[in-house]
Amino acid sequence: MSAPAANLRINADRLWDSLMDMAKIGPGIAGGNNRQTLTDEDGEGRRLFQRWCEEAGLTMGVDSMGNMFMTRPGTDPDALPVYVGSHLDTQPTGGKYDGVLGVLGGLELVRTLNDLNIRTKHPIVVTNWTNEEGTRYAPAMLASGVFAGIHQQDWAYDRVDAKGKRFGDELERIGWKGDEKVGDRRMKAFFELHIEQGPILEAEGKDIGVVTHGQGLRWVECTVTGKESHTGSTPMPMRRNAGRGLALVTELVHRIAMDNAPNAVGAIGHIDVYPNSRNIIPGKVVFTVDIRSHELDRLNAMIERLLAEAPKLCADIGVEFSSQIVGQFDPPEFDAGCVKAIRDAAERLGYSHRDIVSGAGHDACWINRVAPTAMVMCPCVDGLSHNEAEEITREWAAAGCDVLMHAVVETAEIVG
Repeated sequence: MSAPAANLRINADRLWDSLMDMAKIGPGIAGGNNRQTLTDEDGEGRRLFQRWCEEAGLTMGVDSMGNMFMTRPGTDPDALPVYVGSHLDTQPTGGKYDGVLGVLGGLELVRTLNDLNIRTKHPIVVTNWTNEEGTRYAPAMLASGVFAGIHQQDWAYDRVDAKGKRFGDELERIGWKGDEKVGDRRMKAFFELHIEQGPILEAEGKDIGVVTHGQGLRWVECTVTGKESHTGSTPMPMRRNAGRGLALVTELVHRIAMDNAPNAVGAIGHIDVYPNSRNIIPGKVVFTVDIRSHELDRLNAMIERLLAEAPKLCADIGVEFSSQIVGQFDPPEFDAGCVKAIRDAAERLGYSHRDIVSGAGHDACWINRVAPTAMVMCPCVDGLSHNEAEEITREWAAAGCDVLMHAVVETAEIVG
């Protein structure tokens, strides 16, 4: 398998113009985007992507979860396709690049191959996965999860949004429920380009992140139970303050994460306090601990420590602690061959790079279960993402897409 020549580069201006044109659909209120999954805006974005792909000579397939597959044929009709892509849906206050860069980067590499009349043995398929964000319909990476056999399609169809609207009904309403059976497609490999969504690459002045692993996670819903009583008339020694238990567990989570840094993180995000009145000592607090690591043994050990120490801390102050795991997936390790293709591409093109672990979940994490998979990342300003102020530079986008193209083309095998 020969590597593409180092002078093979995408059209950076065309990629940037495509990103800006897509950002006009579902604009946010502060410069970003609100193009949530299965909304009218999502449908409009899909139609624009379809038009661009068909103008580039790609043919479309859509499965019954709404996943879009845009195919550039290879010279060998029996060769397994190389897939590339990400997602077009956004957070309610999302940026212009999260996910979208990976989809339009895939389109751009196809356009570049067309410009140069480069053919590949294996077909190349540019993919838009449905509902990666998981904001309107939980969980995240829903459709790629059905594709990989993680979730059942009927279960996915029955997910409801805050207004009680079913996923399956909304998919049909916007006209993107396809006939193709989910998960029937076989892949030679899958590559995903994404912004880092963290500060490491920019801080270190690196052009490219070569993603070797995704983080595994455990979400532990914890309940601390004390006794509601009047804040003014209950003596301090007689209080059973569930809020104090929350404070102790918060500090414990921080200590556990710091003791395992830099290979793990942890925090408490969602918190419900009962009765949540300014003059009543909390009688119950329910909160979720989010612990992540790309090392499975470390991840499990951190959870074991949390569940061993938290009950003791709470018992010492007269409150009770209980917990249950409400979300989890083990850390994915991406395919060594695909990772090498990305690393070699960065070297060949002269881009500075470093190995990196993805701190967020991506469709690639599920597709990794069914096909050789890897990811390439580019920096984003201040590591900011899931925010309308999310920003990258034209040069970062071009570098990431150049590396993506080289890895995909090498895997798809140039003919002639």
